[in-house]
Amino acid sequence: MTDPTSRVLDLLSLLQTHRFWSGVELSDRLGVSARTLRRDVDRLRSLGYPVDATPGAAGGYRLAAGAHMPPLLLDDEEAIAIAVGLRAAAGAAIEGIEETSVRAMAKLDQVLPDRLRRRVAAVHSNVVSLRWGSWDGPMVDPEDLAVLSQACRDHEQARFEYERADGETSRRLVEPHALVSAGRRWYLAAWDVRREDWRTFRLDRLRDARLAGVRFTPRELPAADAAEYVARSLSARPSRHEAKVLVQGSAEDVEPVARWAGGEVEAVDGSSCTVTLGADWIDWLAVGVSSIAMRFEVQLLEAPPELVEQLSAMCTRLGPAIDGARPGG
Repeated sequence: MTDPTSRVLDLLSLLQTHRFWSGVELSDRLGVSARTLRRDVDRLRSLGYPVDATPGAAGGYRLAAGAHMPPLLLDDEEAIAIAVGLRAAAGAAIEGIEETSVRAMAKLDQVLPDRLRRRVAAVHSNVVSLRWGSWDGPMVDPEDLAVLSQACRDHEQARFEYERADGETSRRLVEPHALVSAGRRWYLAAWDVRREDWRTFRLDRLRDARLAGVRFTPRELPAADAAEYVARSLSARPSRHEAKVLVQGSAEDVEPVARWAGGEVEAVDGSSCTVTLGADWIDWLAVGVSSIAMRFEVQLLEAPPELVEQLSAMCTRLGPAIDGARPGG
């Protein structure tokens, strides 16, 4: 006969999947009788785990949600996944998340067995996140993130105050579809009830998110998934600065390079095309044009004066570097 303590832990591990298990399924998985299974369920209840039971021939067990859940039972892979996730979360642009993640990692470390603690420590000591400088941009309110996550899961309308890029604020009533993390930015893909159209909202621009108490039937998103929809919305957003260049190269050859720079390619003939690029900063626009010019001959067709000055300055600075790299330079 299996050890009772080990068997109860195995039962808990199965129930923590939060699926409904029939009594027959659990008895077969654990190799025990229905009577022994009922005793093991009673042991879990005495430890504080709220196990719901359904009587009858089709009856079974499910772990219910509780106000105060005892510690979770994690296997090795789950503990490693949580440790890695907490480390990644520490770098997210969510207000207070870094300190919270560090506290959670410390608690996880205290309850892990020595063998598993060493594995988690190896992950932490040998994995380093690449951060592109310090983040001084706006942060996402974790409470808003939690409310909108619940609204997406439960298909419940949500209300919030939203500030557009031009500073105009308005109250929104939406049917949340999904949250999308794009680097340090968080976006919500949702159906705007009053505007009767799909919209993308930046979470750091919304405030006071709360559930509206109205359930809805999910609509079909006009994209393969939420990430694709948000990416398409961002690319369609008007940029502060735009440029159009003529490229000596076929649209097929230029397209992979232009895509990296966020440009739109339009064929002129079999050996040339135009690329339209946009950016909120002149520096990034200059980088986009330069990335194409590294592979193809380009000519500016439309460009703001600031871009011309920036490209000229780049050429001036690169000249001495090139001369110094030549033999005898």
